[in-house]
Amino acid sequence: MKKMIFPVVAVLLASCNPSDKQTTQQTAETQTETATTETAPSADSLQVDGITGATNVANASTFNGTLVIPPQHFAAITLPMGGIVKNLSLLPGTYVQKGKVLATLENPEFITLQQEYLDSRAQLEYLEAEYHRQQTLSQEEAASQKKLQQSKADYLSMKSRMQAAVAQLQLLGIQPEKLVGHGISPSLEIKAPISGYVSNLQANLGKFLDAGEPLCEIIDKSRMMVRLVAYEKDLENLEVGCPLLFHINGLGNMTFHGKLIAIGQEVDDTNRSIELYAEVTENNPLFRPGMYVSARMGKK
Repeated sequence: MKKMIFPVVAVLLASCNPSDKQTTQQTAETQTETATTETAPSADSLQVDGITGATNVANASTFNGTLVIPPQHFAAITLPMGGIVKNLSLLPGTYVQKGKVLATLENPEFITLQQEYLDSRAQLEYLEAEYHRQQTLSQEEAASQKKLQQSKADYLSMKSRMQAAVAQLQLLGIQPEKLVGHGISPSLEIKAPISGYVSNLQANLGKFLDAGEPLCEIIDKSRMMVRLVAYEKDLENLEVGCPLLFHINGLGNMTFHGKLIAIGQEVDDTNRSIELYAEVTENNPLFRPGMYVSARMGKK
């Protein structure tokens, strides 16, 4: 009897459809590419600042800082001579004009200094006349050279004493010539060197203040500035003259303008920061030194 052999190989080959195999392979490759795209980091995300940890992004840099007063518009009122506060016409926050009397002090040394000036002035007139008289007598050979030299020494010595008294009075804000007509003043007046607002008042009636001790401070807000903090990574985008916009905490959404006028030349060793200074274009009566500022470079 003959055995029947079925074409098993042909049946197996028929079950493997070439088109299905190709479709499966394409699907796997597409999934692999998608997974690679989702997990692989971009080149930009790897550029991280080694100091601050900030990433290199394309957004404009922002800066934080405070409002400050320029040194030329800030005055610390210190006393050239100690004394007891006799009169005081100040309150913190009040506006004073340049030359206004802020306080008066009493000190016996102030009276003595005025007396020394007036005495030396009177003596100088006499010694000067005597010196000229000795010069005339010397030319006529009626006086010895010794008397002439002594007269000259006395005159020059008294002249230096009077000049020293004049210099001390001028340091106190006193015009010595006025003492001749008005006489000795019992108290010393402390006047405002600039116009502005009184702050940090440290005196009261009857208090004794030593020489060099501060009485108060005066701030002139007509020329406010913004002090900002930048970092090394920001330097390449900064230059003097750049415009900036800034906002101030407590003033809502109000936007103010300024211009960069100075870039610090020293880097802080602790946080690697650099100070920036900008002048304020629009002055505002609500501005106060120390207000917190957030700013960015640009006109809009």
